[in-house]
Amino acid sequence: MILVTGGTGLVGSHLLYHLALENEHIIAIHRKNSNLSIVKKVFGYYTTEVTKLFQKIKWVEADITDVYALEMAFENITSVYHCAAMISFNPKDYRTMRKINIDGTSNVVNLCIDKNVKKLCFVSSIAAVGKAVGNNPIDESCEWNIENSNYGYAITKYGAEMEVWRASQENVEVVIVNPGVILGAGFWNAGPGAIFDKVYKGLKFYTEGITGYISVQDVVKSMLSLMNSSIKNERYILVSENLSYKEVFSSIANNFKVKPPSIKISPFITSIVWRLESLKNFITGKQPLLTKHTATSIHSERYFSSEKIKKDLDFKFDSIKNSISTTCKQYLSEQENN
Repeated sequence: MILVTGGTGLVGSHLLYHLALENEHIIAIHRKNSNLSIVKKVFGYYTTEVTKLFQKIKWVEADITDVYALEMAFENITSVYHCAAMISFNPKDYRTMRKINIDGTSNVVNLCIDKNVKKLCFVSSIAAVGKAVGNNPIDESCEWNIENSNYGYAITKYGAEMEVWRASQENVEVVIVNPGVILGAGFWNAGPGAIFDKVYKGLKFYTEGITGYISVQDVVKSMLSLMNSSIKNERYILVSENLSYKEVFSSIANNFKVKPPSIKISPFITSIVWRLESLKNFITGKQPLLTKHTATSIHSERYFSSEKIKKDLDFKFDSIKNSISTTCKQYLSEQENN
């Protein structure tokens, strides 16, 4: 039997659809106040048989930080997809992120060991991959260094990976995926999904920083392929293409047939904005639109290599152009139906 954590998130919800196509018994955990209807909405992007597939999932109310509730979900589980995580670049969220991303993963790992789970797939991030030397692209051999990646989210995802590797020493086969920026439909108010909403509504600003992108479909496809393969105790960077923010924003705008962002923001301007946002956060408690880390990252140029998974699985990525086109169509369809 299969267990999925983070099933109400971007990767988890799209993963559950594909799992439901091939499996009759799936356990998915959710927190008390989570929205299960968003999973049905994601299923609706793929099929008209939403109810039939959704009913294959047994939902168990549990939090990965609550080991006692989590233990009940692990009965008779043989495979685990651990997608649950907290994503934040606000320094104030660091302790909470440690509890969820590191301690929560430790709980999942301990139960995988105790319940004799055969294989565990963990969704990490390119934030937990080290920087390359010179002009070489970043790959799995690059060593992570806290001095170079010393912001909260990166530290907690790397810490979570260390917990997962511990499982590999206790007879649990593990695979780790490190996706770039994940593009996909269903979550328009947070994360990469918010990019589509902002561009559609008239985003004016851009930077020329470069990073790696991948479609949510390719993330799911790679996870399923790795879990169904004989590969074990390996990690894989998942990046289809390395593109600038300007290129991605312009491509989204072109699909929406709206004006693309036209005002380039300099590092100096973002350095002022993140300081003002930090002050606002201190006074009001509202989440900052820009943090010190994000202000730096949107100007940085980081190139990633996914040659390892291409070689080991003969994996072929969809183009980001196609991914953006599909996601924009799904966004517009929702706008028309609302």
